[in-house]
Amino acid sequence: MSSPPVHQLASASRLERVLRSGRFAVTAELDAPDSADPADVYKNALVLAEVCDAINATDGSGANCHMSSLSCCALLTRAGYEPVLQVSCRDRNRIAIQGDLLGAAAMGVRNVLCLTGDDVTAGDQPEAKRVFDFDSIQLLRVARTMRDQGVFLSGRKLSTPPRLFLGAAENPFAPPYDWRPHRLGKKIAAGAQFIQTQYCFDVPRFEQFMRGVRDLGLHQQVYILVGVGPLRSAKAAEFMRTKVPGVWIPDALVERLNKTPKNRQAEEGKQICIEIIQQVRAIEGVHGVHVMAYRQEEAVAEIIHRAGLFPRRASAALPAAPAGDRALLDVPLV
Repeated sequence: MSSPPVHQLASASRLERVLRSGRFAVTAELDAPDSADPADVYKNALVLAEVCDAINATDGSGANCHMSSLSCCALLTRAGYEPVLQVSCRDRNRIAIQGDLLGAAAMGVRNVLCLTGDDVTAGDQPEAKRVFDFDSIQLLRVARTMRDQGVFLSGRKLSTPPRLFLGAAENPFAPPYDWRPHRLGKKIAAGAQFIQTQYCFDVPRFEQFMRGVRDLGLHQQVYILVGVGPLRSAKAAEFMRTKVPGVWIPDALVERLNKTPKNRQAEEGKQICIEIIQQVRAIEGVHGVHVMAYRQEEAVAEIIHRAGLFPRRASAALPAAPAGDRALLDVPLV
């Protein structure tokens, strides 16, 4: 199997180099603080950076207001971390978004995750005005145009194009299930080079999705990182599957947590996450995991270690990098 192609313009992204090397990548989400103190960003990032190849800075996740993703990324690059800028189409128009992409690249941000964004009704300010000047596919096309053609959407020339490794989200657990691989194909065609999925709590359904991905040959065109995360309790699992848009948690998992004593449910949630990581890692076409654990940075580090992701080994889905790419891969790995 050949490695997914990466655009000829090197992004200088550490995450890209790790994925191109065939190593099983690990990314995690840094939940943006409700604070103007940079120490609150650094405190959480320090824990994640020890076990991750890149750190996602969320952009108004759940349609709630926090420190902006761009600002978090600026702080992360200042400290030498590898951030993933999340750009949601919900809150800004095309002028602001293109300006943010340039500004992020100027600060050393090399990874961008293009998102449509949760609707404002999901958050605590439902009266906020929706923008949605783009959706995620249109945003990917614009970012790729800026990078590859060196122009704004208007056609005006950029003096220095942004060097970006472009990503998108995908939800294999939302119906219609048969359509999801085709939706992924549209994002790849628009410019997505890596994918981070919604939480995976249903491995059989994810395997079904990946069969469709492989049938279309998409696993050879993009790097797929599976979204995983620990459940704190049966109550938290019930909240997530009923209140968080796009999250699917099977009854069997909730029942498993309900049968566990309350003082052991958090540990059982970690164990479930570890089991899922081990299962999805064996699926052809999976190149890494994206760990999401709201306000549980210490748990992320524990899960990654217990899941056996260290020491690093090449993914079974990818061969070693070709000799011509060796210089690109000479990067320290955590």
